[in-house]
Amino acid sequence: MCGIVGWVDFDRDLRTQTHIAQRMTDTMALRGPDDEGLWVREHVALGHRRLAVIDIAGGRQPMRTPETTNDGEPFLVISYSGEVYNFAELREELRGLGHWFATRSDTEVVQRAYLQWGTDFTHRLNGMFAFAIWDSRVDELILVRDRLGIKPLYYYPLPDGVLFGSEPKAILANPAARAEMDADGLRDALAVARVPGRTPLRNLFELRPGHILRVRRGQLREERYWQLETRPHTDDLATTVGHVRELLEDIVTKQMVSDVPLCTLLSGGLDSSVLTALAQRTASAHGEGRVRSYSVDFVGHTENFKPELLREAPDTPFALELARHVGTDHREILLDTATLVEPAIRDAVLRAWDLPYGIGDQDPSIYQLFRGVREASTVALSGEGADEIFGGYLWFPAEQPTFPWHTPSPVPAAKLGAAFLDRDLAAAIDLDTYVNDQYADAVRQVVHLPDADALERRTRISSHLHLTRFLAMMLDRKDRMSMATGLEVRVPFCDHRLVEYVYNAPWSLKTFDGREKSLLRAATKDLLPQSISQRKKAPYPTTQDIGYDVAINQELGKIMAEPASPILPLLDVEVVRAHLDKPITEPYSMIARSAYTEPPVRLNAWLAMHQVNLVGISA
Repeated sequence: MCGIVGWVDFDRDLRTQTHIAQRMTDTMALRGPDDEGLWVREHVALGHRRLAVIDIAGGRQPMRTPETTNDGEPFLVISYSGEVYNFAELREELRGLGHWFATRSDTEVVQRAYLQWGTDFTHRLNGMFAFAIWDSRVDELILVRDRLGIKPLYYYPLPDGVLFGSEPKAILANPAARAEMDADGLRDALAVARVPGRTPLRNLFELRPGHILRVRRGQLREERYWQLETRPHTDDLATTVGHVRELLEDIVTKQMVSDVPLCTLLSGGLDSSVLTALAQRTASAHGEGRVRSYSVDFVGHTENFKPELLREAPDTPFALELARHVGTDHREILLDTATLVEPAIRDAVLRAWDLPYGIGDQDPSIYQLFRGVREASTVALSGEGADEIFGGYLWFPAEQPTFPWHTPSPVPAAKLGAAFLDRDLAAAIDLDTYVNDQYADAVRQVVHLPDADALERRTRISSHLHLTRFLAMMLDRKDRMSMATGLEVRVPFCDHRLVEYVYNAPWSLKTFDGREKSLLRAATKDLLPQSISQRKKAPYPTTQDIGYDVAINQELGKIMAEPASPILPLLDVEVVRAHLDKPITEPYSMIARSAYTEPPVRLNAWLAMHQVNLVGISA
């Protein structure tokens, strides 16, 4: 999977700054524990940390072409992160066009594809990726990010150049970058609804999904190569169901290619069960034996489970049933509340995010799940994206299409975000207006078919908003927590072919049997036990142990007791202290622990802990 970094500066000789480029590269060590590389020339430095998955011996980076300019420089140098799943087919096509290959890696295929087709090559790539190509022939840097934004890529413009990296910490390791948060940055951190391309830090940007950034002397230009497009869907129900199944089989087969141990993440819900069943079927067809699957649970959770708003039953019995049904080698990662709030775990999670983001207790539990998986596997398949693509969230057909965090029930996220803020500061940043403006802007980007009725227009808006705004948060969390443990997580449902096809299927097909995710159920019903095929949507589990809530309040109390805490000037101290004085008699419900209805203590305590741990941020 890897971590990439780089520095282009046409105003200075970077050969004298190798130590800084190395420092930037070192920040990506967790993303790439297997190898490292650094390539430096007068105006460019490319760094790479490698998690070896394909062609372990031959895929070292930054990778240079054997072809050179008159000055002896390689035509291209690439620092690449991710996987291109159709690399084998592309390699054969390129061989037919006269290219030859020294490695078996997809990195070299991407490099040769750029030599052959220029930036049009992006349309041929199927995968998750973020990479940089330095073209010595024209002294130009090309940054590319995949269509859905599965892999992250940040950049920081310079007067005549750019800094970039897989994570902000790589950029902030360079003294040319400053960690400053302005009012818009605070809005971004508190409002939950992130704006594509924006971060909480001034002058730090995220390359938007489906975009290219070109950097030349005196020029920095972002270009879009892909977006969700609205098209008529002409297939009938049977054809649509059949095509979804064909796509899923092809996607899983391609994404199981790996030279290191691969597994699946299995919750016992529909999405993860479908992927696990298809993975086991693919492995059996290729004589590869039993697929390893993993689930997560909390000590005492299954035995003492209490039904919640969006969860009728615990996950574990369903995960075990699916594992028995398809024959995987199943393992359970069991967590306890004490480790969720353990300082070392919390610090690792905050360092992995390195921006004031976070999704409550889900972050440390996912981090620990991935750390446990990494003990025996390097690659995992995950069901992320299925709800956004197939319409799995229960609020999709609402009378008013929304961001889930924009709804008035139970409490708008903007009000939760400002609940503990100093009153004057809360009034100044005006989160309500900010969220409403971002919502309106997102809705304006949706294109409708001319004959779409009111229901179809509402559900298309919901689908578009979830795929372009909400999914980005889910993928970001998955990437940060997994790469912090050196685990590569692949997300088959985010294959752009499946996304494009299902996005344009009308709502009447997506819910043809009166249920959410009808197309997915119908396309895979032969793979699963009926109890799982018909199971209601349930989110990622959270602990019901009140000890977690108590511990988080204690952490917030410590911050309030520290006079030098950088968060104190931002808070209404009396309101926070009044909250801390209230005894906790029962745990927050699962829904209250999710991103879009985060209680004030969680959202603000999480932000506070980020601010305390993220050294160097100034307001």
